[in-house]
Amino acid sequence: MNLILLSPADLEDDRLARVRDPRRLAHLRTVHRARPGDRLTLGVEGGGIGRGELLALDEHEARFAIDALDQPPPPTLPLHLVLALPRPRMLARSLEHVTALGVKHITLLHSRRVEKSYWQSPELAAEKIRAHLVLGLEQARDTVMPEVTLAKGFRPFVEDVLPGLLEGRRGLLAHPGMARACPRGVTDPTLLLVGPEGGFIPWEVEQILAAGCEGIHLGPRILRVETAVVALLARLF
Repeated sequence: MNLILLSPADLEDDRLARVRDPRRLAHLRTVHRARPGDRLTLGVEGGGIGRGELLALDEHEARFAIDALDQPPPPTLPLHLVLALPRPRMLARSLEHVTALGVKHITLLHSRRVEKSYWQSPELAAEKIRAHLVLGLEQARDTVMPEVTLAKGFRPFVEDVLPGLLEGRRGLLAHPGMARACPRGVTDPTLLLVGPEGGFIPWEVEQILAAGCEGIHLGPRILRVETAVVALLARLF
């Protein structure tokens, strides 16, 4: 944890916070090796970042005296990521990576090559998704929680949702064999679509392009989804 992310429930008032969940307590003890009197970076979910003094720490609770949380979180990326639902372990890592990189809008999409069983995974439970988002925020010293939407039908998404998402955004479809290389230094609001392992099927590619997206590629190498997403964000922004 590069930041102790405080939820509203952790705040006793604007000067005192109590952390009680086992994961953060264990991290404070075993990784930070924190002791009363230590000063650590704190942030409140949806708000500012600052410093706080650890007043007490035991197996049940950490208590912090909060300084002014008056520093803004890092800038967000002007991006909405549409990601074909990966297998569960890859989903967990992908959510953490893209959150750490500043993505604030994520749609998880069904496509032909997405196993239907993935939609039954416990990793899609709201509390599990939130846990991975929190890890990404803590890594990047960020406080702004991303919004994650599930789109379980490809055709309804392309026909009913995608046109609205493209309003005011540049649509990019990352897919092997596309004509254009991934652009660099993008500053405009962008919608990025990334397919599953094996990619979107040809009909899906046609539908996305017909909706107004540009096809782009990362070169001749075929990458795992979690690697491709990070590489795309690093090149685009």
